[in-house]
Amino acid sequence: MSVTIDVVLPCLDEAAALPGVLGGLPSGMRAIVVDNGSTDGSASVAERLGAMVVHEARRGFGAAVHAGVSAATSDIVAICDADGSFDLAELPRVTGPVLAGECDLVLGRRIPVSRGAWLPHARIANAYLSRRLRARSGIILHDLGPMRAARRERLLSLGLRDRRSGYPLEMVLAAAREGWRIGEVDVTYRPRDGRSKVTGTVRGTAIAIADMSRLLRKRG
Repeated sequence: MSVTIDVVLPCLDEAAALPGVLGGLPSGMRAIVVDNGSTDGSASVAERLGAMVVHEARRGFGAAVHAGVSAATSDIVAICDADGSFDLAELPRVTGPVLAGECDLVLGRRIPVSRGAWLPHARIANAYLSRRLRARSGIILHDLGPMRAARRERLLSLGLRDRRSGYPLEMVLAAAREGWRIGEVDVTYRPRDGRSKVTGTVRGTAIAIADMSRLLRKRG
């Protein structure tokens, strides 16, 4: 199979979700599962299902994604959670504008399929951060979600430094600073398999808000 796009999937204890997640991978895309210290055999499951596995010992969403993007070899890379909340079959919606040269960075705007898909505290936090982003930078986005796509070399050239929950926002801020065309497309959002390490807990959401708020203060 000719690989057109590498899909980076940060992973921490997602063994139960991986079969369904990887089963939706479109033709021509290669999954790079970045194991971020799993204890449930996630790496073995990913390897058995044909994914490339990268091990990143440093905990954090940014650390895992950076390791995956660094290991990728395709011109365009996509990023997505490995918890089953997204359908990888919808990735062409996100990668399409980048492939067509219409956008430099595309984010998937989460559209929940049920009330339980996006917990209230996580949705409120996302709306709060999106409003602050618009107020501080003029960037109009409705969602700072993790499903996104860009050209690999350009993404690495941004020199992103956050290795925790601030990474997604830092990417948007750095891309805007470089004059990138940033787009947004709708993607469905489903209840994840198991409990989220970030948005599934109030504490995790608070940490994400703190990380992203710190970046916005620096911007201001």
